[in-house]
Amino acid sequence: MAERLIYLPLGGAGEIGMNAYVYGYGQPGRERLIVVDLGVTFGDMDSAPGIDLIMADVAWLEANRDRIDAIFITHGHEDHVGALGLLWPRLQKPVHCRRFTGALARLKLEEAGQPVDQLHIHAPRPAVVAAGPFRVQFVPVSHSIPESSALIIDTPAGRIVHTGDFKLDGTPVVGEAFDPILWHDIANEGQGVKVLTCDSTNVFSPHPGRSEAVLANPLLDFVMAQKQMVVATTFASNIARLKTLAEAGVAAGRKICLLGRAMRRMVTVGVETGVLTNFPSFIGPEEASELPRDKVMLIVTGSQGERRAASAQLSRGRYLGLQLKEGDSFLFSSRTIPGNERGVIRIMNALSEMGVDLYDGDDGTYHVSGHANRPDIEAVHELLKPQIVIPMHGEHMHLRAHAKLAQARGIPAAVATNGTMLDLTGPTPRVVDQVDTGRLYLDGTRLIGAMDGVVRDRIRMALNGHAMVSVIIDEDDTPLPDAWVELSGLPELGRAGVPLARNIEGELADLLDRADDRTVMDDDRLEEAIRKITRQVSMEEIGKKPEVTVVISRLAAE
Repeated sequence: MAERLIYLPLGGAGEIGMNAYVYGYGQPGRERLIVVDLGVTFGDMDSAPGIDLIMADVAWLEANRDRIDAIFITHGHEDHVGALGLLWPRLQKPVHCRRFTGALARLKLEEAGQPVDQLHIHAPRPAVVAAGPFRVQFVPVSHSIPESSALIIDTPAGRIVHTGDFKLDGTPVVGEAFDPILWHDIANEGQGVKVLTCDSTNVFSPHPGRSEAVLANPLLDFVMAQKQMVVATTFASNIARLKTLAEAGVAAGRKICLLGRAMRRMVTVGVETGVLTNFPSFIGPEEASELPRDKVMLIVTGSQGERRAASAQLSRGRYLGLQLKEGDSFLFSSRTIPGNERGVIRIMNALSEMGVDLYDGDDGTYHVSGHANRPDIEAVHELLKPQIVIPMHGEHMHLRAHAKLAQARGIPAAVATNGTMLDLTGPTPRVVDQVDTGRLYLDGTRLIGAMDGVVRDRIRMALNGHAMVSVIIDEDDTPLPDAWVELSGLPELGRAGVPLARNIEGELADLLDRADDRTVMDDDRLEEAIRKITRQVSMEEIGKKPEVTVVISRLAAE
């Protein structure tokens, strides 16, 4: 049987976030596998209330664990490394990454109580990591976090270039610049590039991307122009932006205060791994609160509206002794990720009510993206001249537009969303399987499946309210007439101003009085009858059918 080269996205294809990709080579169904990235996305109150993190369901990988040779992490963003500590116990394979990413990966493993002896740190190309039939190199690319890497994956069927998240930036402030000469060499070695698996996030942005370095002067001008306290928020992992903001504050004669655990941790890891040098000194919140307002600049977490981050805390009043006042300035040096708009607007409105002046990066003055725009994607197509293009890292519309971009240049391309297995062995990509994929939720400290019903029930209770009904059956198998009803998330009074719980209890008393022996002796039948009456009365009185929990207690004869 002929060997084949396969690609299988489990997360990140057809969505932005929770990236998880699989490559395989070998006989069909027996391929040796490598995993690229294990990321997360974040829950929201609409679709996943109470959920902390969401990640790809790795059931298919678990079932094929003996075929996995390694896990590779391209960079340290949460949507690429955030699930490592939670999912590693299910895979238990060596993890390979670069130094800065490795420091963050180590923290993920340690926080989850997992061993770190399988975490391996590697130098960039030309260093090679052997994993089964694969030979993998980490190639530096520019992005909004240091030491981001594309992967060159050499296989018996040809060379794959997996870009990871990238942009074309020759002056990234912190981290490594995109090197076109290096990529020219990659494109022209051996038989060239067979497959380009490429970031699609900004495929709809028609203008060439801008360098991180262009923000230095606008940010300095902004801080210099402010008369009172200045607060700026951005992604905690964007160390280059943190440095630019801090340097602007110092140049404007202000002391810098970092607020938010994630931000301080990123700076610490950057300094410890040597990727961040000459970062301005900063003070704690206690000292910041004692200084004149025009001598302080806060750089804070929470650019995406996170409820517990420093931005949200400040918008609710005093935080660590610091309080914003009328005339202060608050800058969002970031772009709001689709889906986070509501949380960001909530913070903006709360700050506006305080009299704080708001500024954002939507027009590009105070923010540049970490992803390649359409002209840059086209430039990479031209530079690498791949035989096949597989769009990744994007919603379906991004993947489709990227595929059309490649096809317009005569390059075969395919849209492969999560669970779609492609055979990349031939001259064109071919769908060969559809793997069941899903999501895992971190609910508190437990991982649960999306189909387990926990979140579904939580949503139903949130939408409809809940009624707890308790019924007692005595020693003679006779129902006591006084059912007890406790309501949660429902109006107290019904249409006529009568308490809803009392109304339900009255109807249940009638039910229990007339119930026949067959119903009384069968818990399932009795429970269904009680549930039906409860929902009917609620619908008549308040227009809602609540979720109903029935507790039947049977007294035993002595």
